[in-house]
Order: sequence, then C-alpha cells, then structure tokens
Amino acid sequence: MTGLRIMRHRYWLHRSKWARRVAASFVHLFAYKLFADERFADERFADERFADERGSALLEFAITLPLLVVFVVGIYDFSGAFNQKQKIEQAAQEGAILAGAQPTSDIQSSNGNPSSLQAVMTAVLNSLAASGVLPNAACGPYTVTRSGLTWTYTISGCNSAYTINNDLVITINRGWVSIASTPAVVGTVVTVQYPYHWRFGSVIQLLFPGPNGYLIPTQVTESSTVHNQL
Repeated sequence: MTGLRIMRHRYWLHRSKWARRVAASFVHLFAYKLFADERFADERFADERFADERGSALLEFAITLPLLVVFVVGIYDFSGAFNQKQKIEQAAQEGAILAGAQPTSDIQSSNGNPSSLQAVMTAVLNSLAASGVLPNAACGPYTVTRSGLTWTYTISGCNSAYTINNDLVITINRGWVSIASTPAVVGTVVTVQYPYHWRFGSVIQLLFPGPNGYLIPTQVTESSTVHNQL
C-alpha cells in the first residue's frame, strides 16, 4: 500500500508539473502574441509616420526649389548687369580720352560724319567687344545724326541673339562747356548706351506665366567727360 501511494503521489506530481509547463507555455505564447502585436503596431505606426514625414519633405522641397532657383538666377543676373555697367563706363572713358585728343578742324557744320569721331566710335566698339559686352565684334550698319556739336551713332547687329531693342548708341558732344571754372573750359562728353537683356524674366515666367518687367531689356547708359586738348 505504501508503495502504491508513493507511485500515485509521483504520478500526480508528474501530471501537475506537466500541467504547469503547459500553462506556462500558453502564458508565454499569449505574452509573445500580445507583445508581437504591439511591436507590429509600433512598427506600422513608425512606417506610416516615416511616410508622412517623407511626403512632407518632398512637398517642402517642391515649394522651395523654384524659390531657390529664382534667388540664384537673380544673384547671377543682377551681378551681370552691374558688370556690364562697369564695362560700358570703361568704354565711355576710353572713347572720351581719345575724343579729347582729336583735332577740332573737321567738325565744321558741313561735315555730318567727321573722321576724328569715327575713330572714337571704333575705340568704343573695340573696348566693348574686348570686354565681352558685344558678342559680335563686327557690328552691323550704323546711322549718324548731328545736332550742333553733338553726333549720335546708332549701331545695330551687335548681338545676333536679339533682333529688337539691341542697338548700341554712342553720343559724342564736342562742344561741352564747363561754366564752373573761370575761364570756361571746353571739353568732350562721350555717352555710351547699350541694353542689358535680363535672364531673370524667363525664370519668373516659370512661376508666374505672363509678361513681366524683366522681359524688357534695361538700357545701361554711362558718360565720361574730358577737356579738349586741341
């Protein structure tokens, strides 16, 4: 009897251990399933949040890229306009220095195109071509008008990329008088005018289609004055 009781005790003890193991397995399985669902939910939430952030970043990039392009092109374009202004000023100075040294014997009223002033026009053209302002060094035909002691040369065909609003105008005033000094001093004023064609307008049209002020070239005008030497 004692041996039978011991065997029954061991049997029930073994069954209870097995039951505890099975129960523990179910508990572990349930906990794993619970934590796995939470982990998958967190991962799914993280993926959705990452997708939202990526979409927001693409939207922000799409909005800021055109503005950045306009900003960069604007800096480049305005610096180009200022650079052309300086080169035109230099050409006017070179023309004035040469004009002040020219004789005045050929500027009588009957001469509509003095040879001394043709040399000044050539000097201005060479200066602008050497500095890159005029893409075509050999410009097209020109016309000359005279008013008193002032000659105006209008030269076309200096830039084949533009067919209108592309004339180079050189005005030479051989009768400038300075009344600020005593006695009065007679000098020469050379004025050079050439358009600057904005690239900024093409970029603006990408954002705001339609005509804008930057499509119209800006006339850059510079003058230089010297005393007549002859």
